[in-house]
Amino acid sequence: MLWIKAIHIIALVAWFSGLFYLPRLFIYHTKWKDQVSHEHFKIMEKKLYYYITTPAGVLTLIFGFWVMSYNFSGYLQEPWMHVKLTLVFLLVIYHAYLGKVVAAFQQDKNKHKMGFYHFLHALPALFLILIVILAVVKPGGVIS
Repeated sequence: MLWIKAIHIIALVAWFSGLFYLPRLFIYHTKWKDQVSHEHFKIMEKKLYYYITTPAGVLTLIFGFWVMSYNFSGYLQEPWMHVKLTLVFLLVIYHAYLGKVVAAFQQDKNKHKMGFYHFLHALPALFLILIVILAVVKPGGVIS
């Protein structure tokens, strides 16, 4: 089980790397107006989302549920796990929304200003802090 946890954490780090960096790319993409920059950012955003962030997110979920499978009924009785799984579900929605933004930039249909992407850039930190606290501290929990 320790190997499964290790792979889960490695995938999580890779996933969050993408979730942190994509909105930063959107900020830069919005800032620079020349066509050459736009084309470079399109390539970077697409590769980061489809080749790194999405596979890492899928692996995080697979290995996370694999870890849970060792004591599934026990984990589901823990209130902190319900909160954590809710946050993971919201994170998956956030991830999908980033994909929608990538697609909009690919089609030159960005509708947002830089400030919006600064807001998006802050969200993964909030998710990461809350999820790690729940996973490590397990407030009110029995399973360690």
